[in-house]
Amino acid sequence: MLCLTRRPDNCPKIPRDATHYNPKLPDPFRFANGRPVKTISDFVCRQREVSELFQNLELGTKPGKPDAVSGSISGGNLTITATVNDTTISFIPTITYPLNGPAPYPAIIAFGTLTIPAPSGVAIITYNNDEIGAQINQSSRGQGKFFELYPDKTANGAMTAWAWGVSRIIDVLETLPSTNINPRKIAVTGCSRDGKGALVAGALDSRIVLTIPQESGSGGTACWRLSDYENHNGTTQTASEIVQENVWFASQFDEFANTTVNTLPFDHHMLAGLVAPRGLLVIDNLGYEWLGPWSSYGCMKTGRKIYQALGAPDHLGYSMSPSHPHCSYPSYQTPELQAFVDKFLFDKAADTAFFEPSGNITFDDEQWVDWVTPKLY
Repeated sequence: MLCLTRRPDNCPKIPRDATHYNPKLPDPFRFANGRPVKTISDFVCRQREVSELFQNLELGTKPGKPDAVSGSISGGNLTITATVNDTTISFIPTITYPLNGPAPYPAIIAFGTLTIPAPSGVAIITYNNDEIGAQINQSSRGQGKFFELYPDKTANGAMTAWAWGVSRIIDVLETLPSTNINPRKIAVTGCSRDGKGALVAGALDSRIVLTIPQESGSGGTACWRLSDYENHNGTTQTASEIVQENVWFASQFDEFANTTVNTLPFDHHMLAGLVAPRGLLVIDNLGYEWLGPWSSYGCMKTGRKIYQALGAPDHLGYSMSPSHPHCSYPSYQTPELQAFVDKFLFDKAADTAFFEPSGNITFDDEQWVDWVTPKLY
């Protein structure tokens, strides 16, 4: 797998105003200053630029490692303690160990509760993301343990706070071998609103080798522009509706959500591109129009072009069920999940080259994509 963690020198600076009107899905292979991406080094710079743009305009800035991070393990309780200046917070994810397989185990960090089948030989780390960044309704802005540490970040979206918490879990796993968890084999997952959060966590921490957003809808694997288009029947959630529901996004995103998302210099195909070339398995559900299944399919089909540019199209898989209860998991999708677990958590040979919509969903690339995918590998 290509390693894209090292930042090259001389990355271009983001222009003062990187926004402009563009109703199509923006070009992931062109810097904000207009320069094309021609090499892997260019692409690494572009990933960092896109990450910064997402944080500046949609998510809020994710702080780095705090002044002090420590942890302890007792039974299955993993205590994480973080300190910034004179403020200290703690939170306690729980680890459920597998009944078989050798230690140290790969692990899946589950937002809220696990809603996919627990794979054999994999530990499950249950993470109460709500206590890190509250998500009750609009009144939750700036509430949670993250904001106790960072009172200057109250404009941040809750999902950035959750992503910060995931990174602190990994920090502790890296320094606490008594957990019997392999910190180099970590996946994240969540469903619905927590699926959005899992995707953001995977996008903002390159130590996560597999990201599994389940039925995440608009603000997750769906693209803002496509969701606006899909909402012709008034049933698909759009940016203007989502910012009135909760505080998942930064307050500065309201400016775009309440006017037009077409001025954003990115869309969520580029959020998937921040995960590339690491593993990304998108689990979707055709049965709920408000999730925007067409938007999600088109968005991830476009995001897969980024993986193709890196020579790893089979590292982004897409599995859509015809219909099932929201956040349940049909057994017939389990082989696809297992294939990604085998490849990215166990380094086994597995066929992950599937990209399967359901029903009669199609996506017209020519209508939405006016750029060419380069070969960077």
